[in-house]
Amino acid sequence: MFAGLDFGTTNSAIGLLDASGGARVISHPHPAGLSETLRSVLAFDRHHRHADGRSLPLVGHDAIAAYLEGDGECRLLQSFKSYLTSRSFSSATILNVTYTLEQMIAFVVERLRQAAEAEGGAAVRRVVAGRPVRFVAEDGKVEEDYALTRLRQAFAAAGIGEVAFEYEPIAAAYYYERGLTRDETVLVADFGGGTSDFSLVRLGPGRACLNRPENAILGTGGVGLGGDCFDRRIIEGGIAEFFGKNTGFRSGNKVLPVPDWLYGKFARWHHIAFLGSASTMRMLRDIQRHADHPGRIEDLLTVIEYNLGYHLYRAVEGVKVALSQAEETIFAFDYDPVHIERRITRAEFEGWIAPDLAEIEDCVETLLQTTHIPATRIDRVFLTGGSSLVPAVRRIFAQRFGEERLSSGGEFVSVASGLAYRAGEIFAAG
Repeated sequence: MFAGLDFGTTNSAIGLLDASGGARVISHPHPAGLSETLRSVLAFDRHHRHADGRSLPLVGHDAIAAYLEGDGECRLLQSFKSYLTSRSFSSATILNVTYTLEQMIAFVVERLRQAAEAEGGAAVRRVVAGRPVRFVAEDGKVEEDYALTRLRQAFAAAGIGEVAFEYEPIAAAYYYERGLTRDETVLVADFGGGTSDFSLVRLGPGRACLNRPENAILGTGGVGLGGDCFDRRIIEGGIAEFFGKNTGFRSGNKVLPVPDWLYGKFARWHHIAFLGSASTMRMLRDIQRHADHPGRIEDLLTVIEYNLGYHLYRAVEGVKVALSQAEETIFAFDYDPVHIERRITRAEFEGWIAPDLAEIEDCVETLLQTTHIPATRIDRVFLTGGSSLVPAVRRIFAQRFGEERLSSGGEFVSVASGLAYRAGEIFAAG
């Protein structure tokens, strides 16, 4: 079977190429029925174990259910793709067992592989996998070889012996091209959880991506920010204040600010667990005793102690989704004893993400300049990925290229489908 696997920061998917040459994305059980995506999350608890006593990793919707229904002893992990470029993060110890980052990724990839095999009736041992245009660490250092080596090791651990990588926006171009009846010069913009990636390509019946000449790909670009970054801006701009950000506490005769680094971790919900170390908790309890707003620090302690990071994340993500449809919404976080409500407007949200929007716009402009393709020569802009639904993101392209030239679709499955088409090209030729 020819398979394309999109391992994402937030969601993952796997597509298969059928005998007729069409791609289909495999569905996974979901509380609402079936979903073409699998959440890129893991959970470990004391109630799901292997026969030898080791914790059984739960993946995707099973992981979320175990976390939501658990007794507080369930550890939920998400967004671990974002650590691929981090040389300081190699493993995590969970319930007294150490797991490497490669093992964590392998658990998700293996679940996708097994679902594809069950659906397709044959082993999946070779895949084309998506990758961002650039693997860039938080310090700005490019870590291409390091990140790809870790991904190859993870895929091998998941039972996939051969993996080829393709840029995610190129995969989305394969998906988009299937519907073309004429040749076009297309800017493909793929917005994921951790990255925003772009490709400038010539597509269509006369330049089919599946049989493309080398000059069909005119250029690529990308930035290391996506939907997770937008969530973080909501927390930084409108939520963290309820948990003590920008407040003070007394230390001797001085009033000191509550350390801002705490809220850098707090704004990345998958980092909240790192705040639970004994030394950090002691520091927070000492701050609380002398704080200007002790109740806010107590709420912060509650979120950390009771592992409420995912609940906070769901509430924040709900705000982002709601603001794609409405001019304002209510952020509500109600997990006893923490009760927070705040009205958030789209204008506020767009103000918080303005620096990120500017970085996206600069990346697109740089791509046009380096390829010497003026905006007037772009026939179509194809927007895909979850954050393409954010009005301010779409407005960047509408203002630059005109609303009439924008297309969108396959927000969560375009990359997996395109990777399956690419797998048919690579492995059939081999």
